[in-house]
Amino acid sequence: MGWKKNFTCLEFCVYNLADNLYPFPEPCNPLQVSPMIQLAKKQLYAITAQNLAPPYLDYEYFRNSKELPFCYNADRFDIVNAWWLIESATLAYAPPQFATEKFTRIAGFKQAKFFDTETTQCYVVSTDKFAIVAFRGSEARLRAGNPDPSHIFSDWLANFNFLPEPWKPGGHVHRGFKAALDEVWPQLQPCILSLQQGNRKIWMTGHSQGAALATLAASRHGQIQGLYTFGSPRVGDRDFKRNFRTTAYRFVNHHDIVAQVPPAAIYCHVGHLRYIDAKGVIHNHISHRKKWASGLRSHLENIANIRDQIRKNAAKEFAKLIVDHVPVLYAIHIWNQLVDMKHLHYS
Repeated sequence: MGWKKNFTCLEFCVYNLADNLYPFPEPCNPLQVSPMIQLAKKQLYAITAQNLAPPYLDYEYFRNSKELPFCYNADRFDIVNAWWLIESATLAYAPPQFATEKFTRIAGFKQAKFFDTETTQCYVVSTDKFAIVAFRGSEARLRAGNPDPSHIFSDWLANFNFLPEPWKPGGHVHRGFKAALDEVWPQLQPCILSLQQGNRKIWMTGHSQGAALATLAASRHGQIQGLYTFGSPRVGDRDFKRNFRTTAYRFVNHHDIVAQVPPAAIYCHVGHLRYIDAKGVIHNHISHRKKWASGLRSHLENIANIRDQIRKNAAKEFAKLIVDHVPVLYAIHIWNQLVDMKHLHYS
């Protein structure tokens, strides 16, 4: 299919290399990248115990963002928006000075604000047209210049405090995640309201615990244009899901074990699934769940033998369980899929 000068939008398709094409709905934004501009794929990181946990300060954030603008009015799935939002969610792990420079100088946001409490951190970045609220996930490293590990313990205590807590919009939610959102909400909500009063569209995103907080924030605030999450744990019960009104898309990378907790008997996921298979191909259907569940069972068998793993090499074995959860891998897979879609369109 050749390039048409006056086309209205680019049809992005997500395909299985072994099967037929599975088209995503069209993005609403006209593609503004010329076929003369070459979009190159990124190499996947070799994940080791040393770089398993963010931040990723050597990663190239927002490559070609000027040629691939964010579609802030989108009311359906958009692969370009998915890329912007995983870039934001990954960058949210970085120190404020580093992240602010990338958000403003590279991505072109006019303002970047950092909210920091004991358990919860997030960035709110904005232009004249839209804003992105990007929640940081659980931290596993000491912060630069700060030897105090209390923030790490606070994050993980929130993760494990999963008893149900009543939720005002309806249903029950994970107690630890609710408490983490409550901690930052008195400062965050006025900022969001101020941006909306300026007629900006609000988008929310996050990875891991950040995805859970973004989900709760979208439910609590309402009037959110869209929510994209990456490697999200389950957040609320079935009543919470029934009362959830925001258009949401939930990415899961292959065997990401965090997407399988807390137990499904207590909580469930919200949003439309976008599953990244072992080859990095994104699917908008769930026929791969059997394969996914099989892989998960093998991971759980490893956990059951944790004592043997500790005697051998606990850190190495644990890394195998969570490597698919690494945020930069989500970012690279989504970027590479976007590049494939451009090549498919112009071929």
